[in-house]
Amino acid sequence: QIRFLLLQNRQGKTRLSKWYVPYDDSEKQSIQIECHKVVTQREAKFTNFVEWRTHKLVYRRYAGLFFTLCVDVNDNELACLEAIHLFVEVLDQYFGNVCELDLVFNFHKVFVILDEYFLAGEVMETSRQQILSRVHEIDRLLEA
Repeated sequence: QIRFLLLQNRQGKTRLSKWYVPYDDSEKQSIQIECHKVVTQREAKFTNFVEWRTHKLVYRRYAGLFFTLCVDVNDNELACLEAIHLFVEVLDQYFGNVCELDLVFNFHKVFVILDEYFLAGEVMETSRQQILSRVHEIDRLLEA
């Protein structure tokens, strides 16, 4: 199960966060700072997953953004990396070569995509085309 997802830039600014387990605001803030330190200070020669507290952080860097999932220790790391990659592919296809500013100025659309992909911390849909068709349908409904 996914506990939370963070999208952070290299400077530590959180561009998007989705919490599937309840935390209070001060704890969320400290988690964001701590996760950023862990993933940015880790050398590239190491794996993209690390045990953290009683969980596991699985992360991947795309351009200047770190996509980080916090999952249970027993979850499959490669499946989590693949989930991150599919999310980035969907964002890329939806926005057309996605960049950090797309995430900042269209965060509501990113949350729609995220909600079509993950449900309650579990992967709900693995088809990129299915996710995109649902998001485009939501866009059509909002325009009407």
